[in-house]
Amino acid sequence: MQTIRFPDKTTWNTLLQRPVMDTSTLEQKVNNILQDVRCNGDEAIRKYAAEFDKVMLTDLQVPAAAFAEAEATLEPALKAAIQQAAKNIETFHRAQQEKVQMIETMPGVQCWRKPVAIQKVGLYIPGGSAPLFSTILMLGIPAMIAGCKEIVLCTPSLHPAILYTAQLIGIEKVFTIGGVQAIAAMAFGTETVPQVYKIFGPGNQYVTCAKQLVNKSGVAIDMPAGPSEVAVLADDTCVPDFVAADLLSQAEHGPDSQVVLVTTSEKVITDVENALNAQLDKLPRKGIATAALENSKMILVKDMQTAIDMLNAYAPEHLILACKGAENLADKVTDAGSVFMGNYTPESAGDYASGTNHTLPTNGYARAYSGVSLDSFVKKITFQQITPQGLQNIGATIEAMAAAEGLEAHKNAVTVRLQAISANK
Repeated sequence: MQTIRFPDKTTWNTLLQRPVMDTSTLEQKVNNILQDVRCNGDEAIRKYAAEFDKVMLTDLQVPAAAFAEAEATLEPALKAAIQQAAKNIETFHRAQQEKVQMIETMPGVQCWRKPVAIQKVGLYIPGGSAPLFSTILMLGIPAMIAGCKEIVLCTPSLHPAILYTAQLIGIEKVFTIGGVQAIAAMAFGTETVPQVYKIFGPGNQYVTCAKQLVNKSGVAIDMPAGPSEVAVLADDTCVPDFVAADLLSQAEHGPDSQVVLVTTSEKVITDVENALNAQLDKLPRKGIATAALENSKMILVKDMQTAIDMLNAYAPEHLILACKGAENLADKVTDAGSVFMGNYTPESAGDYASGTNHTLPTNGYARAYSGVSLDSFVKKITFQQITPQGLQNIGATIEAMAAAEGLEAHKNAVTVRLQAISANK
């Protein structure tokens, strides 16, 4: 990790820049696959599975017998862990349900808003080197609570934990499709895969690009997303071993991940660097983490206010406050995906089992986007009902505003009703 001491504020934008990939040819490659699947459906999916994943797919949908086999082969301790995590995630997300409130804005004018589930949603779970069954919990549970009628899950991985988790929370439509072709299948539908209205889930740069492109064609997505990242704010009250472990927990995601340490203490930098080196040697994914650390920084600042200002400018996906007065400092955080407070709140708790959602905005999008929640799976529809007396109360206001905008038909829609009310008296 590069160490920077007391950087001038004018350099922050450059200093905090994420790793940048060359995407000059990416969009065209991805769009070609999307259009092929759109036109040729299952045939195109099988072609790309053979080309990219080196597998020959026959049945795209996972058969019921595979779920039973997964449950039988998964070790009891892991099943218990998944069940506990599911319970915590359900508890947190169920508390986000809204009650419909009827608001009378003036006598005879009633307005309300009702959350309605998005009827068809698609969940993407990547394969790769780690079976991300935890993401099934993070996406599937709020979808179930919201009441989504059709939940489609695409993943190239048939790891028992993937199938067990899907079955545990009630997802029945699971397809062994990965990459861009999975996003295309859910966006456009095929002979086998149902079309959905909104797509959720992480993925590599190809999957991310595919989601952004189908979004342009009218399919909603959860959020723009890139490589995982964490920022840690630490002072002399931190535990350097804990901080190093948190930094490495994100660095091991991928070589394009980024971790940042901001501190007011030179000693913290030295101690955390020593702890990093000691822990890094023991990691099975040492090569990946080492590559990520090359994109990462330790930054020494003069005081906590400067640290908070810098971190808000960075807008990290995950922010850990390993410092004295974390609760008070948390109130000053305006831009972050999820915040972890104190020495005993590791970021991995949120990744797996505390209850909050781990699908979060990256690449600075936390300035404007929230992480996935129950709200991500519903639409808010507004309703209104006006009585004859209510229209008499509000009618003149509508007529005056419509006339001022030169929209006579808008005004007349009120006028004819007011005339009818007067005639019936």
